[in-house]
Amino acid sequence: MNGFFTVCKRELKSYFMTPVAYVFLVIFLFFAGYLTFNKGFFFESRQADMRVFFSFMPLLFVFIVPCTAMRLWAEERKSGSIELLLTLPITVTQAVLGKFMAAWIFLGIALLLTFLMPVTLANLGSPDYGPIITGYLGSFLMAGGFLAIGSFFSALTKNQVISFILSVVACGILVYAGMPSTLSYISEMSPTTAGIIESMSFQSHFESMLRGVIELKDITFFVGLIAGFLMSCCILLDERKAA
Repeated sequence: MNGFFTVCKRELKSYFMTPVAYVFLVIFLFFAGYLTFNKGFFFESRQADMRVFFSFMPLLFVFIVPCTAMRLWAEERKSGSIELLLTLPITVTQAVLGKFMAAWIFLGIALLLTFLMPVTLANLGSPDYGPIITGYLGSFLMAGGFLAIGSFFSALTKNQVISFILSVVACGILVYAGMPSTLSYISEMSPTTAGIIESMSFQSHFESMLRGVIELKDITFFVGLIAGFLMSCCILLDERKAA
């Protein structure tokens, strides 16, 4: 367990030792605000909720999270420092979980910095805080799911650009497969297939949490997805370590 905390602390500290983290946070906050107020017509809707804000999170995370994940292992492999890391008295699982948790905490900080949104909403009306809380929880879990996918592809290649592209494609498929237009088209050909795809989509599970309802199936989906891709990442790195 000490190895996990050591890697997590080292990785999280490295984010804020360069201007990259601060640039990332500024970009995330800018686009979160821009999409909400300019494209989502937040004030024009005259509703005291954050549904417009959260509705743009899947689209934003499809590009933002892979940017965070692409350097996790690809950079280590390219620089050759992965050999040094894997020879330390820590297991591959501890290294994977430590790096993942540090990046997840960083993304959590980015979400926390949007606190002005609910504060503004509270000053404009009397919002229902239940959907806001579950919306943030769903966003955090979704970020973790995207991050686990990105971690796997980062371990798969030493090229960060390739890792980013593969992660964006995979995350994009899992989001857009659950869009109403996509499901409607598929259901015309095979309702059973549409049901299976909907159950595997980020969009459907995230939308459920935006309604203020926390269901076990939604939590299980995100936790299972994270565990599955992190396990695959561990297996991949174990094979490279053995080689």
